[in-house]
Amino acid sequence: MTRTTPPRPLDVEALFPELASHRGTTTRLHPRPGRPDVSASSVGGPMLWPADEPWPVCTEAHQRGRGRRPADIHEERAVYASAWAREPYEGLTEEERRVVKALGRDHQVPGTSETDPLPMIGLAQLYTRDVPDLPAGPEGCDLLQAFWCPFDAHGPSGYSMLLHLRWRRAAEVGDVLASPPQPPVVGFEGYVPEPCELHPEQVVTYPFAGLLPEELSARIDAWEEALEEEAEQQADEEEVEPVGYQYDLSIPPGWRAGGYASWHATDPHPLDCLTCGTSMHLLLTVDSSEWDGGSRSWTPVEDQDLRPTPTRVTVGNHGELNIFACPDDPGHLPRWSLQ
Repeated sequence: MTRTTPPRPLDVEALFPELASHRGTTTRLHPRPGRPDVSASSVGGPMLWPADEPWPVCTEAHQRGRGRRPADIHEERAVYASAWAREPYEGLTEEERRVVKALGRDHQVPGTSETDPLPMIGLAQLYTRDVPDLPAGPEGCDLLQAFWCPFDAHGPSGYSMLLHLRWRRAAEVGDVLASPPQPPVVGFEGYVPEPCELHPEQVVTYPFAGLLPEELSARIDAWEEALEEEAEQQADEEEVEPVGYQYDLSIPPGWRAGGYASWHATDPHPLDCLTCGTSMHLLLTVDSSEWDGGSRSWTPVEDQDLRPTPTRVTVGNHGELNIFACPDDPGHLPRWSLQ
């Protein structure tokens, strides 16, 4: 099904003509629940993975023998989805509460050491044919596959995620791995995506305001402040939601490929390739929500009555993950930031 982003509330280039030279595009992936197969771009779907190639694993030292079972997480979500679909919605039945309570328990995996190879979770796979703004892969690769460890326990702080990206040529995959290994337990249910089909849509985007030329950024700030004052003056008469550059006119929310990264939670900072020093470009954004209260104007025309969390992925404190790649050599290690 096609997904259609509504027109922006106003023409931002008419207000600030200089933005025309900064105009770019990004591809909104629009993941929605479905049953994708290995030949499709997807979130949480089966990977086109060779049967004779080792599945990605995490070997960093951290606790991995206690957590929730992925199957229980999927089942619990199904129970809630069934309840939400009832009209009128009156909450869970007593039996459903009993089931949810049982499914929500942590489980232990006896004999697990802190360095046992832990199968990573297949987060997404994107075929370049489907995603116009997905940067090119190395040496003719046409399929990007993303994985992550289902525990927040990496790096010096012990609270960071671990990602793994793999580019490949889809036509070179022979026998496909039918039953990929799964982690017996996960440390956080937000790392377990629901299978989703993608409905890519290319839209116009502009840079984060803090990365625009200083004079232009200051004018945008002044314009937004004036709109907020006007909205406050009208608040007694009607509910007014002022239009904002950040949330309505520049960078769309949700899963997307290419374009500009948002830096709404931290100050913008350069991310250079650790191998060659080249300034990195945004490859993929993983978002906890397809839209929210601050960005309802981006809700697709076809989805006005749907919940904004189809993947059930949660990044950090319900934020987003921006993954960056080296434009000179996509095979270099990626970097990422949490927003």
